[in-house]
Amino acid sequence: MAKRPNSTKPKITGEGRMPGDPTRDQMIESMIRVDHAGEHGAVRIYAGQLAVLTGTNAEDSIREMAEQEQRHLDTFDTMVAERQVRPTALAPIWHVAGYALGAGTALLGPKAAMACTQAVEEVIDEHYAAQADQLGEDEKELRETIEEFRADERAHRDKAIAEGAEEAPGYEILTGAVKAGSKLAIWLSSRI
Repeated sequence: MAKRPNSTKPKITGEGRMPGDPTRDQMIESMIRVDHAGEHGAVRIYAGQLAVLTGTNAEDSIREMAEQEQRHLDTFDTMVAERQVRPTALAPIWHVAGYALGAGTALLGPKAAMACTQAVEEVIDEHYAAQADQLGEDEKELRETIEEFRADERAHRDKAIAEGAEEAPGYEILTGAVKAGSKLAIWLSSRI
């Protein structure tokens, strides 16, 4: 069986592409689809957190992060329309699930909401890093957008940690579950 050179994922240029691998255009469409879904989910997570934590000390931080996520979503909304990318068919599920995750963790307290944010943002940081690497020098605008948003996501993770995420009750279990769910959502959204 032939091995791909230097990576388990081909660059979008098609080098090392094996039979059955997605085409360059399919890979880019999948990236945009999953990133659009992820930003939609993030907006909904923060909406759920704000529904519970408005009026608390956590509100300003959550609102600031929510505004950045809305800007990310607006950017991907435009990209989806301009490039005629089919959004994920799972959007209605992520709409409800994101809100429920945000509200549910917020009901456990501000530190649990921050633990949720930290977990999601760590997964998204890794996801965006892999995408930027896969894009290489191709698709400069998309790569730059991903790198800019990745920096925002890392800042959200750092803010969550600074605001006590690691002090949340059941931190390890909570963040482990959120990370696993986030990875599953990425996998499903890139395909469905």
